[in-house]
Amino acid sequence: MKIGDRSFTADRVRLVGVDGEQLDIVPLAKARELAVAAHLDLVVVSEKAVPPVVRIMDFGKLQYEQKKNLKAQRKNSIAQKLKEVKFHMNIDAHDYEYKLNHAVDFLQKGCRLKVTLALRGREMAHKELADELMKKIMLYLAQYAEADGAPKMFGRNITVTFAVVKNAKKGDRKDDGASVAAEPENDDASSDAVEQE
Repeated sequence: MKIGDRSFTADRVRLVGVDGEQLDIVPLAKARELAVAAHLDLVVVSEKAVPPVVRIMDFGKLQYEQKKNLKAQRKNSIAQKLKEVKFHMNIDAHDYEYKLNHAVDFLQKGCRLKVTLALRGREMAHKELADELMKKIMLYLAQYAEADGAPKMFGRNITVTFAVVKNAKKGDRKDDGASVAAEPENDDASSDAVEQE
């Protein structure tokens, strides 16, 4: 409230001091005088109370702290992004590891992750191989995130969503052979190569 501010018209106010102590119920003019003497502002805390509550404080500092708190709240409440990593049945070992590394990076950045295994053509006849590959992917990602449920089939795609595990830290990868054990098996390609010889 500025010195010449006439919008606030209460006769008497409950005055709160600089350190938060309640001084007394005083006339508004006296409260303004005390604020000017302290080289601070008179801020209305509760206008609807009877009598209204005012406080002697630095209004600029109050605004700064409110903006700072609002910024911190926005930073903490950023909506999680949903990232997707798409696999196919006959994926090469290098591509498989590359996509798994991307999935782990997304999870470590705090994003939710959607893993999709797309089935093409006659791959729909071999759903058991797709389920096996999805289990390997889920086993590997289990150390970084928690699956929201079992994999679900939507048309030609098998999908599962992962949520970040709070205690997993960056650089906390467990390379205990999980990536080697999780490599896809190209049974169809190897059997085709044997038949052609």
